[in-house]
Amino acid sequence: MSIHPSLRGVDTLRGDRSVFTRIERIQRLAKEGKLDTETDSPYMLPKVRTVFKVKKPKKVVDEAAEGEGEGEEKAEE
Repeated sequence: MSIHPSLRGVDTLRGDRSVFTRIERIQRLAKEGKLDTETDSPYMLPKVRTVFKVKKPKKVVDEAAEGEGEGEEKAEE
């Protein structure tokens, strides 16, 4: 029996956000050197790109390389 989505743990609600708060944007821009916190205005900030997870492609096993490795082992015995 499966669990109802509303009854799942709190950790499942955490996810990657596509938007930063103003404070996060100011911190990110200041870190990159694109904003001076002393002189620049906190209004009309440029957009800041968030980091998205990218699926890595599955590794393809080269069958020819496997066949050569088995042939070498047999030759040594």
